[in-house]
Amino acid sequence: MSGAGAGAGRRTAAVLVACAAVTLLVAWYAGSRFAPSAVAPAPGSVRLGPEGGEDVATYLARLPATLPPDGVRAPALVQLDAEAVPPDALAAVAGTTVLTAVFRVPLPRVQTALRFVVLEPGVPVAAALDNARVRAEREAATDASHLTGRARAVAATEAAALGRPDCRCVVALVVDGDRAGLDAVARRTPVRAVEAAPPGTTDAELALSPLLPEQTARADPPPDDGPVPPAS
Repeated sequence: MSGAGAGAGRRTAAVLVACAAVTLLVAWYAGSRFAPSAVAPAPGSVRLGPEGGEDVATYLARLPATLPPDGVRAPALVQLDAEAVPPDALAAVAGTTVLTAVFRVPLPRVQTALRFVVLEPGVPVAAALDNARVRAEREAATDASHLTGRARAVAATEAAALGRPDCRCVVALVVDGDRAGLDAVARRTPVRAVEAAPPGTTDAELALSPLLPEQTARADPPPDDGPVPPAS
C-alpha cells in the first residue's frame, strides 16, 4: 500500500474508533441518566399463604404478627373456611378494599384450579366481583377447549359451576386494609386466616397460595382420585 493509501486507512480507522467511543459515551450517559434509582422488586417475591407441606397450626399461629401497625394499611390475603357465594365473601371483608378474588370450584377428591382475578377499579364491588366470576368462567372454558381427558372434564365442570351467579366458589380475597379493619375481618365466622404483606407491597410482588378448606393438618396437595362430576 502507498504512503497516501496507508495514511487514508489510518484516518478512516481513527474516525471509526472515535465514532465507537462517542456511541459508548452516549449509551453510558443515557443509561446513567434514566436508570431507576433502585432495583425493582421481583414479581412474586412476597408469598402469602402456607408453604407447601407446612403444618397448618404453625402457619395459623404466625399470622397475627404479620398484621400492620395501627393506622397503617397493607394488602392481605383473607382465606375462608369454605368456598362462599360472592355476597357472603364480600360481607366477610366489609371495611376493607377488595383487590383480587381467588375462585375455586370444590369437587370431592378432585383437584381444581385456583383462579386469581383482579377486580376492576371504579366499579361497585359487588358488580366487580361478579364480573371477575365471569372472567374465571371464561378462563375455565378456554382451558376445557384445549385440554384432553380428565383435565378437560374438570375444566368443563369448573366452567359450568362458575357460570352460575350463586356459585360457592370464592375461597379467598386479597384486600387492602388497616390494622383495625383486618382485625375485624379475622374475627368473622367465615374467615379462617388473614395474612398481611408488608405495607407498601404491590400487587406484582405478591405470590398467592391460599390455605384450602380441606387442608386441616398440613398444606399438602388435596387428593385427586375421585370421579369428575359431569358439567351441568
